[in-house]
This record gives sequence, structure tokens and C-alpha cells, in this order.
Amino acid sequence: MDVRQFVLEPNDARRLASLCGRQDTHLRLIESRLPVTIRNRGNQFEIEGEVDATKACARLLDQLYRETRDSELTDDTVHLHLQEASTYQEDAQASIVIDTPKLKIKPRGKNQLGYIDAIRSHDVNFGIGPAGTGKTWLAVACAVDALRRDQVERIILVRPAVEAGERLGFLPGDLAQKIDPYLRPLYDALYEMLGFDKVTKLLERQVIEIAPLAYMRGRTLNHSFIILDESQNTTREQMKMFLTRLGFGSTAVITGDPSQIDLPRKSDSGLTHACHVLQSVRGISMTRFNYKDVVRHPLVGRIVDAYDKAQDDH
Repeated sequence: MDVRQFVLEPNDARRLASLCGRQDTHLRLIESRLPVTIRNRGNQFEIEGEVDATKACARLLDQLYRETRDSELTDDTVHLHLQEASTYQEDAQASIVIDTPKLKIKPRGKNQLGYIDAIRSHDVNFGIGPAGTGKTWLAVACAVDALRRDQVERIILVRPAVEAGERLGFLPGDLAQKIDPYLRPLYDALYEMLGFDKVTKLLERQVIEIAPLAYMRGRTLNHSFIILDESQNTTREQMKMFLTRLGFGSTAVITGDPSQIDLPRKSDSGLTHACHVLQSVRGISMTRFNYKDVVRHPLVGRIVDAYDKAQDDH
């Protein structure tokens, strides 16, 4: 058992109140996620627990206290920092920061760190796991980073239009308007990282391109960063077709959640099949996320875990 004592400077009552939360709710939240006990008197803190946990907690409190300099701490901010601290990583995560025009993006946890590293070192990458693990968000961040560094000439966003039994033909508007609702999470990520005006200009110049999966056949995509999102809703044939579009100087990231397949029951998921067929192919990376990697509200992770266990029981 380790007991770690330290003082947070400056001794600012407002900032300390923000750090601890109303009735110490932030401190109790940290204790619920890390195996530590936190005691404090003013800016003097004492943490008790295993060595790795107390070190992680001390770093976390220091990081959160720095955040209070410019803004009030919210529960969401504490949750996100906790996700990183609960992995007990030392300083490895600090070595990767994706700097986009609007945001600085750091991986949170070992799997996110490995995912970004894999995307930077492989031409074809699979990010597989539940919602909220950052697999699509980080793929878009890597795409923006590659475009800014002139490593690619364009970003291509692809998504199968299969959800809740709807088909494109039944939706109003032209092709772009029909596919837009399915690509909203990708748009949202781009807007947050680049800004609305910049994204609009890049779309107009086709530096960012929206490409429905069904319209990818016959193309060869050179010097591009291609993201296939919601790939669990591809068929075997569509997945093979997509993967064989890869051209020189291109990177492909395929994201999906095998537990949320919306295909007709008679169709096998192209993602599930590809993971089996390609797992030993050199040059292809596969990062598997689980409920512990969820960076949304912590209850989301527990919900995902409960559904996974229920599925295993059947």
C-alpha cells in the first residue's frame, strides 16, 4: 500500500472547489473508478492505494487542476481524463498528439494509442468495437492530420446506406442529400476539427469526397485517406470490392461494431468475414476495442458490457 502526499499550487479556493466538485463529487467519482482513497485539506492532498494507482491519481488531479485555470470542471471533463488515467499508462500517451486546426486530440488508453500508431504505420486498418470507443473519431483525426501534412491529396468518406431497413431510393433529394444522414457522425467530427467553413470549401473542391459504398465499384483510389464507417453493414462482396479499391499512397481505415449489424438475416457481415480472412495478412492492422475503451458516459461502457454478456449467454 502506498500513501502519496502533495500540494497543488497556487492555493486558489475557486479552483480547488471546481476540482473537488460540489460536495466532493469529482473526488468521489475518481475513487469509484480508481482503487484509491483521496483526502484533502485545502490544497494539501493525500492519496492511498496501490503504487500504480496512486501515481495515476496524482497525475490526474494535477491535470484536472490545470484545467480549472481557464474553465470550470464538468463531469464530462473528469470522465474523459479518468478514462486515460484508469489505464495506468505513464507518459506513453503524451507522445502522440494529433494537432488539428480546432482541436488537439490525444489518445485515451492503450487501445486508442495502439490504433493511432497502427493507422500511421499500415495501409489498411480495422477499428472494431462498440460505440463510443473513438474508432471513427480518431480515424477522422488521422485523416485530417494526413491531409494537413500533404501525405494524401484527399479524404474520402464511405458508408453503406443500410440502417433500420431503409434504402436510398426511398429518401428524398439527390444522391448527396440521400447519403448525408448516414454520414452525419463523420461530418460532425470534421466540423469540430476543421470548422464548418473549411469543411464546406474542401467539399466544394472535392478534397473531401462523400462516396456511397455502392458507387465505389471500378475506382482506384490513389493518394487518399479513405474511411469506411459502419462496415458491419457491408456484405462480403462489398467489403472485398472496397478493399480492392486501394491505390498507391493511400490509407484505408475500416470501422465497425459487429454487435450492431442491420443487414437482412440471410446476409453475412463483410466486416466479420474480413476479420477472419485477413487476420494474418501482412500490412493489415486490426485494433479491437471493448467496453473499457468507451469514452462517453461511464454508464455506456457498462451497458455495452451487459449486452455482450447477454449475447454470450445465448
